[in-house]
Amino acid sequence: MANLEDSFLADLEDLSDNDNENLDEDNGDAENMEEDVNGDLADIEALNYDDLDSVSKLQKTQRYTDIMKKVEDALEKGSDMSIQNQAMVLEDDPEYQLIVECNTLSVDIENEIVIIHNFIRDKYRLKFPELESLVHHPIDYARVVKRIGNEVDLTLVDLEGLLPSAIIMVVSVTASTTSGKPLPENTLQKTIEACDRALTLDASKKKVLDFVESRMGYIAPNLSAIVGSAVAAKLMGTAGGLTSLAKMPACNVQLLGAKKKNLAGFSTATSQFRVGYIEQTEVFQTTPPGLKMRACRLLAAKSTLAARVDSIRGDPSGKQGRMYREEIRKKIEKWQEPPPAKQPKPLPVPDSEPKKKRGGRRLRKMKERYAITDMRKLANRMQFGVPEESSLGDGLGEGYGMLGQAGNGKLRVSVGQSKLAAKVAKKGKDKQYSSGGATSGLTSSLAFTPVQGIDLIDPQADANRLGSGSQSTYFSETGTFSKIKRT
Repeated sequence: MANLEDSFLADLEDLSDNDNENLDEDNGDAENMEEDVNGDLADIEALNYDDLDSVSKLQKTQRYTDIMKKVEDALEKGSDMSIQNQAMVLEDDPEYQLIVECNTLSVDIENEIVIIHNFIRDKYRLKFPELESLVHHPIDYARVVKRIGNEVDLTLVDLEGLLPSAIIMVVSVTASTTSGKPLPENTLQKTIEACDRALTLDASKKKVLDFVESRMGYIAPNLSAIVGSAVAAKLMGTAGGLTSLAKMPACNVQLLGAKKKNLAGFSTATSQFRVGYIEQTEVFQTTPPGLKMRACRLLAAKSTLAARVDSIRGDPSGKQGRMYREEIRKKIEKWQEPPPAKQPKPLPVPDSEPKKKRGGRRLRKMKERYAITDMRKLANRMQFGVPEESSLGDGLGEGYGMLGQAGNGKLRVSVGQSKLAAKVAKKGKDKQYSSGGATSGLTSSLAFTPVQGIDLIDPQADANRLGSGSQSTYFSETGTFSKIKRT
């Protein structure tokens, strides 16, 4: 049996063999990577940016030629769709396959136009460096460059029909102060050739879109019912097919075909930003300016739903798209309705329930207790043409109303006793407080004298001595007048 040390040594030998194999593999991969990198660098070095054919290769591909030939043949035949094609599965239809290829080709044409646009900008930047910041669209830029050429004075160049009037004015003023110089003849020739190629690609793209538009009634009937065949074809071409359009959110569908607008310093209040091909629809054009952005968002949302219905062939008749269009129209009409007139508020329903408090002695007493007095009535009244007296004088402070205006200027008023007060006084008068001959509790048997201080006396002594009732000191029934004798 092998001991523990022998097993460890065997494991170490296995590890060393594996490491050597991994090192050999890594060396082989590194050699292959170096070969690939060297090959790529060779391709990059072989690429000549001065040659237009090495930059733009789409027009010379067999795929571009075949698709354009099929599109031209289909446009010559017309857009008659046979009945048996309607029953065919959409993915198996050769014409739908051609439409999908056209959508892919339109995207490739867009990318190729961008590449050619960069080539033109690099070459023409020496002549007019400010032009690329004034004209952003590649096709417009190519047309302007082809029209201007090496001309120094732009007043001799007619740019009408190529650019808006405001942009033409800005381009003319900027060209008079530009720091550019005329291009050499060979560079100018390459630039003009690139412009012609960009315009040719743009014309090919229009043919592809025309073909797709002529078949949109069959391919996407619901989407065409909402935005029209032309706009539907442009949306599909930009998105890269009906399936790609169906997977796209509505906020991105709204931006398909949007261009960066150069207002040349003018106001942006009336310009429509973040709106693409949807602004070319009939619904958008007939919407009032204040509601156009809301209508654009609504159109984008419904177009996305219609594209999803068309992608699964849910409604080949286009009925769902027409329902969406009618819904959009009703919503826009609802937005334009004036607000409802403010209705007069009716009076509340009178309270016909019986009152919880009934009349009686307690209620009458409470009313008499809280009734307004004659003095307060006079203070609340004012006599016409007579100024009232006030606490601070000259109309300042609290006014006294008609108090004191009947007499000599003093605030006098005869206060009449209320019925309640009269009853209380009468009841108190009739009440007897006698205690049957008992001594009052307030009577004291202590007297304070200046001689002895506190003296104890009998309180009943004076009463017995003076008498009570008709007896008195001066008029007594038994007493007589005293006669004083004179001496």
